[in-house]
Amino acid sequence: MSNPQNSMIKKPRVIFLDAVGTLFGVRHSVGEAYRIIADQFGVKASAEILDQVFFNCFLAAPSMAFPGVDASEIPQLEFEWWKAIAEQTFKTVGLYNNFTDFSAFFQVLYSYFETEKPWFVYPDVPPKLKYWQDQGIELGVLSNFDSRLYPVLAALDLADFFTSVTISTEAGAAKPSSEIFQIALTKHQCSPQECWHIGDSLKADYQGAKALGIRGILVQREFPQKGILDEFESLEQIPIF
Repeated sequence: MSNPQNSMIKKPRVIFLDAVGTLFGVRHSVGEAYRIIADQFGVKASAEILDQVFFNCFLAAPSMAFPGVDASEIPQLEFEWWKAIAEQTFKTVGLYNNFTDFSAFFQVLYSYFETEKPWFVYPDVPPKLKYWQDQGIELGVLSNFDSRLYPVLAALDLADFFTSVTISTEAGAAKPSSEIFQIALTKHQCSPQECWHIGDSLKADYQGAKALGIRGILVQREFPQKGILDEFESLEQIPIF
């Protein structure tokens, strides 16, 4: 929902954007992806049930950030973080023991999400990114994602829009922590007042940005909040300057 008060907006120097739910989404659902790969290993499951259970397990998991670790350890820690969620998901639905080799299944599943196959780019994203880029605005991704984000951005033809990518696993902090926002700002030598952050999470993106003095913009494509300033249903609705 565009707010008429935002019709005159000062152009930012940098715009940070969240990844999943803002730039691109999951085709069908995570549960459907889990179902497809599980079927390849002879395990039949309901995509709808898997999706709900996965979501609950994901919310219950600790933040995907590993402060104080050596950079070389991060890929394995990311893998183990997601594997724990997958294991809990299939244990909860009573199908974990149906796998003859769960580790082999998870390796395929994990690699699948590193490709373009489970993802789709929202149609409003490329033209808006190009418009901002043509305006001379620096663009950065700021996401609670893992290092698979780099090949995913490349596979979805989005990588060239961004001059920085800041992810929680490398930053050692996850949104809404001010630390990850500050790390992103430092990459651009930018003050909070000179930038925007756009994302789909009220807490992690909108409130996290505003707490540091960054203009937070909430994009709710399906389930709009109520009474939130700077809330829109797509990037296309965000007023130009």
